[in-house]
Amino acid sequence: MNKVKNEVREILKCKPHITADDLEEMHYLQAVIKETVRLHPPIPLLVPHDASEDVRVMGYDITAGTMVLTNAWAIGIDPMTWVEPEEFQPERFLNCSIDFRGHDFELIPFGAGRRGCPGTSFAIAPCRCKILFNQ
Repeated sequence: MNKVKNEVREILKCKPHITADDLEEMHYLQAVIKETVRLHPPIPLLVPHDASEDVRVMGYDITAGTMVLTNAWAIGIDPMTWVEPEEFQPERFLNCSIDFRGHDFELIPFGAGRRGCPGTSFAIAPCRCKILFNQ
């Protein structure tokens, strides 16, 4: 928390208002948000989908029409993907291109593709402001 506070204070200095450009400069804050939604996705089980065709996934046969549930929480703590997955380490996202908007399947707290959450931008903006103003 101290690292985030210091970053915010350093970038804002004496400015009365926060701008979008200021948020873009707050790399550690963005890493904290990514790490938070990795460990605590807003919806641990994403919206169910129906398999559109017969497929084989990790040795399992999934027939067309089968309801498929994606466990975003399990993906976020997968030890094959993350080093020390249950530890809160925002530094893992510094100098890293992984995004939570559905482009990288290691981190999909809001789903992915055309069925991803349409409110992702709304969900993330208040999180940033809440972190900025809580002392």
